[in-house]
Amino acid sequence: MNCNCAIRRVSSYIDGELEATVVEEIELHLKQCRDCAILVQQTRLTVRLYYDSDLVDFPVEVEARLHETLRRKIREERK
Repeated sequence: MNCNCAIRRVSSYIDGELEATVVEEIELHLKQCRDCAILVQQTRLTVRLYYDSDLVDFPVEVEARLHETLRRKIREERK
């Protein structure tokens, strides 16, 4: 397994949604690739922090700016 294959499966790997053979391949790769191991570790920490945090309501104007920024970025990426 190479880095691209491992990175594409990080979410499914963390969520426990992969077949045992794929998990074995990823874990072997993680033992050999420090960058991917760090990516998995950081992704796990991010997910944990997200789930442990309280929801925050944004002011309406902040939410509107955020949505507009996201729409603009999506349009730019589609070009």
